[in-house]
Amino acid sequence: MNFYLNLLDDQARIPGENSSVGIILCKSRDRLEVEYALRGVTTPVGVCEYLISPRLPKRLAGALPSPDQLKKVLLEPP
Repeated sequence: MNFYLNLLDDQARIPGENSSVGIILCKSRDRLEVEYALRGVTTPVGVCEYLISPRLPKRLAGALPSPDQLKKVLLEPP
């Protein structure tokens, strides 16, 4: 992850932008894996847990495309 974030910051970050943030999604929380994966990393790192909701909250329903809209965009030729 560190390799890709450094590459992104060097090659794509616009002057004035903050440093890139990496997000790793895991199926389950494992403190031991996090400890070993981040040992020696000197840049700030946040680790948190998230929950998957079976339904999108009503306040976000109009803000995101529907599954059918996403499918249409993904299947369109370039």
